[in-house]
Amino acid sequence: MQKHLTLRDGRKIEMNTPEEDAQINAGIAADADNPEWTDEMFKASMRFNDLPQGLRDKLVRPPRGLQKSPVKVSTTIRLSPDVLQAFRAAGDGWQTRIDAALKDWLRTHSPV
Repeated sequence: MQKHLTLRDGRKIEMNTPEEDAQINAGIAADADNPEWTDEMFKASMRFNDLPQGLRDKLVRPPRGLQKSPVKVSTTIRLSPDVLQAFRAAGDGWQTRIDAALKDWLRTHSPV
């Protein structure tokens, strides 16, 4: 039977079953790149602001400069799911590829 936690406003949150918790904890334990922190790891850690300034400077990305011309315009557009999936499936830069495809289409077509 699934347990629920009832919030003050009446909303109910489904709690994990013991089996789901065990599966989640097994996944955490199996992730060698991201182990669960021990008390010793917390004690040895430093707050970001306590790091030397030179190291903090290397870890913080500088603010992005002005966009080179021609400046693109941010907009919202609705696309068919299959079109969007095809462009996204090719990886990063999918919006740029859509822009290029539309520019190519405009070379031989009129938008009106």
